[in-house]
Amino acid sequence: MTIEFNVHSLEETEHIANRLAGLLSPPDVVTLEGDLGAGKTTFTKALARSLGITRTVNSPTFTILKQYEGNVPFNHLDVYRLADSDEDLGWDELFYGDAVSVVEWAHLIEADLPEERLEIRIQHTGETSRKIVFIPKGERFEKICEAMTL
Repeated sequence: MTIEFNVHSLEETEHIANRLAGLLSPPDVVTLEGDLGAGKTTFTKALARSLGITRTVNSPTFTILKQYEGNVPFNHLDVYRLADSDEDLGWDELFYGDAVSVVEWAHLIEADLPEERLEIRIQHTGETSRKIVFIPKGERFEKICEAMTL
């Protein structure tokens, strides 16, 4: 069950991230796709705040991974720089551990991702508007998507 949200402001995007955060628990994996500037990191920041992360969350572009402690441990990965890498960087430990993980540019490590996950695609539809599409992979994420529509 794919669901779409059409948002017209930062606050609406944050509201969706907040709702999603209340449904996630370790070791859930959320993948984010979208053009540069689509709002992947903005969505991730709102999600992290809702999981109780008080530290500033920013894109880990140069470090690939940042880990945060909050009500729920949180991994934020930006794998953009791994486009041509076949290196195993310990994905299993991250994706099946005790944290919620968000992966930006996840298509670049598709083969290493868990089969069950929530794919989110964000695309520009205007200067401040976006279309956010949730694509559940697996029964757990189907249920999360159902809950998001209530």
